[in-house]
Amino acid sequence: MQVSTLSGAAGSRTGRRRRVNHDVAHLGLGPLLAVVADGLGSSPGSAHASRTAVELLIGHAGGGVDGLRAAVVAAHERAATHAAGNTTFAGCALTALAECADGFWVVHLGGSRLYRLRRGLLELLTADHTMAWLDTVHSPPPFGPPATNPTRRHLTRYVGHFDRPAPDLLRLDVAGGDVLLLCSDGVSGQVAHTRIAEVLGSPGAPEAMVATLLADAEAAGGEDNATAVVVRADRHAPAGTPPQLSRR
Repeated sequence: MQVSTLSGAAGSRTGRRRRVNHDVAHLGLGPLLAVVADGLGSSPGSAHASRTAVELLIGHAGGGVDGLRAAVVAAHERAATHAAGNTTFAGCALTALAECADGFWVVHLGGSRLYRLRRGLLELLTADHTMAWLDTVHSPPPFGPPATNPTRRHLTRYVGHFDRPAPDLLRLDVAGGDVLLLCSDGVSGQVAHTRIAEVLGSPGAPEAMVATLLADAEAAGGEDNATAVVVRADRHAPAGTPPQLSRR
């Protein structure tokens, strides 16, 4: 399928339980770079890790997959250096979707998520790097699904981890009609899967979808910073139409 137009929106809320927002969102459409970085805990170092990871992805995305890998390596080092110099924790979850010369690529570390709504089916395209996810996949879940499991905040991989883990890299086909959501666990942990599908399937603009999801997260308790980026791909061009890619 040939995508003719991409549109999108990004937004973030502090929520009701935290005093500051350590999440960072970025959206660029020409070429596409959508990023959600979720600062871990309440340390100022995690706010630094989120900002730095996004800045590095923006700077390296033009280098394709190798550039995306290099951005994560650099983000690990920057977080470690900051933590050592300030004797404070520095880390963030990171999920990004980047348009490269050979297609769209997903970069993922931690508990933030990427969803895709295609023809009415909402799929989670990333795996949470959490103990809750491992509990759910490998044994009967003792606490219910990952979103309600208290160990969902026990991350096994994230930017700033002492072991410098590599990110998951996934090549993604984007088809006309797809609606993509990148979000922090402040959204996915509070807004039900069925509700996310309903919002992404609505006829509204991406700005309205983001606003609704963030409002839903706050109405559910606002337990965490909530951040969302929605990207919508218009229907593919009719057969015989020269392929073009424009953005608004």
